Amino acid sequence: MRLALSLLASTLFATLPAYAEDHGPFHPASVDVYFSPKGGATEACVDAIAAAKKTIHVQAYSFTSAPIAAALVAAKKRGVTVAVILDKSQKTANYSEADFVAHAGIATFIDAKHAIAHNKIIIIDGAVVITGSFNFTKAAESSNAENLLVIRDPKMAARYLTNWAEHKAHSESYAGR
Repeated sequence: MRLALSLLASTLFATLPAYAEDHGPFHPASVDVYFSPKGGATEACVDAIAAAKKTIHVQAYSFTSAPIAAALVAAKKRGVTVAVILDKSQKTANYSEADFVAHAGIATFIDAKHAIAHNKIIIIDGAVVITGSFNFTKAAESSNAENLLVIRDPKMAARYLTNWAEHKAHSESYAGR
Protein backbone atom coordinates (compact mmCIF):
# COMPACT_ATOMS: atom_id res chain seq x y z
CA MET A 1 0.00 0.00 0.00
CA ARG A 2 2.78 2.44 0.94
CA LEU A 3 4.60 1.65 -2.34
CA ALA A 4 1.42 2.27 -4.33
CA LEU A 5 0.89 5.62 -2.60
CA SER A 6 4.52 6.54 -3.18
CA LEU A 7 4.21 5.72 -6.89
CA LEU A 8 0.96 7.66 -7.12
CA ALA A 9 2.52 10.70 -5.43
CA SER A 10 5.62 10.60 -7.63
CA THR A 11 3.45 10.35 -10.76
CA LEU A 12 1.24 13.22 -9.61
CA PHE A 13 4.12 15.50 -8.75
CA ALA A 14 5.92 14.65 -12.00
CA THR A 15 2.91 16.00 -13.92
CA LEU A 16 2.66 19.28 -11.99
CA PRO A 17 4.90 21.33 -14.32
CA ALA A 18 2.71 20.39 -17.32
CA TYR A 19 -0.42 21.12 -15.26
CA ALA A 20 0.95 24.56 -14.33
CA GLU A 21 1.57 25.39 -18.01
CA ASP A 22 -2.09 24.71 -18.84
CA HIS A 23 -3.84 25.75 -15.63
CA GLY A 24 -1.56 27.98 -13.59
CA PRO A 25 0.20 27.04 -10.35
CA PHE A 26 -0.96 23.93 -8.53
CA HIS A 27 -2.54 24.56 -5.14
CA PRO A 28 -3.62 21.42 -3.34
CA ALA A 29 -7.28 21.37 -2.46
CA SER A 30 -8.77 20.42 0.84
CA VAL A 31 -10.48 17.08 0.30
CA ASP A 32 -12.63 14.95 2.59
CA VAL A 33 -13.56 11.41 1.55
CA TYR A 34 -16.51 9.27 2.60
CA PHE A 35 -17.45 5.70 1.80
CA SER A 36 -20.75 3.92 2.02
CA PRO A 37 -22.62 2.03 3.21
CA LYS A 38 -23.21 3.99 6.38
CA GLY A 39 -20.09 6.11 6.02
CA GLY A 40 -21.60 9.54 6.50
CA ALA A 41 -21.83 10.61 2.86
CA THR A 42 -25.41 11.84 3.13
CA GLU A 43 -24.57 13.75 6.30
CA ALA A 44 -21.55 15.32 4.56
CA CYS A 45 -23.82 16.50 1.71
CA VAL A 46 -26.42 17.88 4.11
CA ASP A 47 -23.79 19.67 6.21
CA ALA A 48 -22.16 21.24 3.15
CA ILE A 49 -25.54 22.36 1.82
CA ALA A 50 -26.39 23.83 5.23
CA ALA A 51 -23.18 25.90 5.08
CA ALA A 52 -23.99 27.35 1.63
CA LYS A 53 -24.25 31.13 1.55
CA LYS A 54 -25.04 32.05 -2.09
CA THR A 55 -25.42 29.25 -4.63
CA ILE A 56 -25.92 25.50 -4.96
CA HIS A 57 -25.80 23.75 -8.34
CA VAL A 58 -26.73 20.05 -8.44
CA GLN A 59 -26.46 17.38 -11.11
CA ALA A 60 -27.87 14.00 -10.21
CA TYR A 61 -28.54 10.74 -11.94
CA SER A 62 -30.74 9.26 -9.24
CA PHE A 63 -32.18 11.53 -6.56
CA THR A 64 -34.24 9.85 -3.85
CA SER A 65 -32.50 11.16 -0.72
CA ALA A 66 -35.09 12.94 1.41
CA PRO A 67 -32.42 14.47 3.71
CA ILE A 68 -30.50 15.98 0.77
CA ALA A 69 -33.71 17.25 -0.86
CA ALA A 70 -34.85 18.78 2.44
CA ALA A 71 -31.46 20.47 2.87
CA LEU A 72 -31.76 21.99 -0.63
CA VAL A 73 -35.24 23.32 0.14
CA ALA A 74 -34.03 24.73 3.48
CA ALA A 75 -31.15 26.46 1.65
CA LYS A 76 -33.60 28.00 -0.82
CA LYS A 77 -35.78 29.21 2.05
CA ARG A 78 -32.81 31.01 3.62
CA GLY A 79 -32.06 32.82 0.36
CA VAL A 80 -29.53 30.57 -1.37
CA THR A 81 -30.00 30.26 -5.14
CA VAL A 82 -30.48 26.54 -5.84
CA ALA A 83 -30.69 24.85 -9.25
CA VAL A 84 -30.90 21.14 -10.03
CA ILE A 85 -30.30 19.16 -13.23
CA LEU A 86 -31.56 15.58 -13.20
CA ASP A 87 -31.45 12.60 -15.53
CA LYS A 88 -34.60 12.06 -17.60
CA SER A 89 -35.41 8.94 -15.56
CA GLN A 90 -36.24 11.17 -12.58
CA LYS A 91 -39.40 12.47 -14.31
CA THR A 92 -41.08 9.10 -13.82
CA ALA A 93 -39.01 7.30 -11.17
CA ASN A 94 -40.73 6.16 -8.00
CA TYR A 95 -39.55 8.05 -4.92
CA SER A 96 -37.66 10.67 -6.94
CA GLU A 97 -37.22 13.98 -5.16
CA ALA A 98 -37.60 15.83 -8.49
CA ASP A 99 -41.19 16.80 -7.76
CA PHE A 100 -40.41 17.79 -4.16
CA VAL A 101 -37.69 20.26 -5.13
CA ALA A 102 -39.55 21.56 -8.18
CA HIS A 103 -42.71 22.19 -6.13
CA ALA A 104 -40.58 23.99 -3.52
CA GLY A 105 -39.63 26.56 -6.18
CA ILE A 106 -36.15 25.22 -6.89
CA ALA A 107 -35.18 25.65 -10.54
CA THR A 108 -35.26 22.05 -11.77
CA PHE A 109 -34.16 20.82 -15.19
CA ILE A 110 -34.11 17.48 -16.98
CA ASP A 111 -31.06 16.53 -19.06
CA ALA A 112 -32.48 14.22 -21.73
CA LYS A 113 -29.70 14.73 -24.28
CA HIS A 114 -27.62 11.78 -23.11
CA ALA A 115 -28.38 8.06 -22.82
CA ILE A 116 -28.03 8.72 -19.10
CA ALA A 117 -26.99 11.94 -17.36
CA HIS A 118 -24.82 10.10 -14.85
CA ASN A 119 -23.26 13.06 -13.03
CA LYS A 120 -23.42 13.17 -9.24
CA ILE A 121 -22.28 16.67 -8.37
CA ILE A 122 -23.09 19.44 -5.95
CA ILE A 123 -21.24 22.76 -6.38
CA ILE A 124 -21.53 25.15 -3.45
CA ASP A 125 -20.73 28.87 -3.50
CA GLY A 126 -18.40 28.41 -6.46
CA ALA A 127 -15.82 26.95 -4.10
CA VAL A 128 -16.85 23.45 -2.99
CA VAL A 129 -17.41 20.42 -5.22
CA ILE A 130 -19.12 17.28 -3.95
CA THR A 131 -18.70 14.36 -6.35
CA GLY A 132 -17.97 10.66 -6.59
CA SER A 133 -19.88 7.50 -7.37
CA PHE A 134 -22.31 8.32 -4.55
CA ASN A 135 -25.83 8.70 -5.89
CA PHE A 136 -28.03 11.05 -3.89
CA THR A 137 -30.19 8.15 -2.71
CA LYS A 138 -31.13 6.33 0.47
CA ALA A 139 -29.69 3.09 -0.94
CA ALA A 140 -26.34 4.78 -1.65
CA GLU A 141 -26.02 5.61 2.05
CA SER A 142 -27.47 2.44 3.56
CA SER A 143 -26.74 -0.42 1.16
CA ASN A 144 -24.34 0.38 -1.66
CA ALA A 145 -20.54 0.51 -1.78
CA GLU A 146 -19.93 4.05 -3.04
CA ASN A 147 -17.56 6.97 -2.49
CA LEU A 148 -17.96 10.70 -2.05
CA LEU A 149 -15.39 13.49 -2.20
CA VAL A 150 -15.92 16.96 -0.75
CA ILE A 151 -13.35 19.14 -2.51
CA ARG A 152 -12.74 22.73 -1.43
CA ASP A 153 -11.09 24.33 -4.45
CA PRO A 154 -12.52 27.38 -6.30
CA LYS A 155 -10.60 26.59 -9.53
CA MET A 156 -12.01 23.09 -9.66
CA ALA A 157 -15.46 24.41 -8.74
CA ALA A 158 -15.24 26.85 -11.66
CA ARG A 159 -14.56 23.99 -14.07
CA TYR A 160 -17.51 22.04 -12.70
CA LEU A 161 -19.74 25.12 -12.95
CA THR A 162 -18.78 25.53 -16.60
CA ASN A 163 -19.74 21.92 -17.26
CA TRP A 164 -22.97 22.37 -15.25
CA ALA A 165 -23.91 25.36 -17.41
CA GLU A 166 -23.21 23.37 -20.60
CA HIS A 167 -25.66 20.70 -19.44
CA LYS A 168 -28.26 23.25 -18.35
CA ALA A 169 -28.13 24.80 -21.83
CA HIS A 170 -29.54 21.61 -23.38
CA SER A 171 -31.83 20.65 -20.50
CA GLU A 172 -35.55 21.30 -20.30
CA SER A 173 -37.25 23.02 -17.40
CA TYR A 174 -39.22 20.69 -15.10
CA ALA A 175 -42.13 21.97 -13.00
CA GLY A 176 -43.03 18.61 -11.48
CA ARG A 177 -45.99 16.29 -11.86
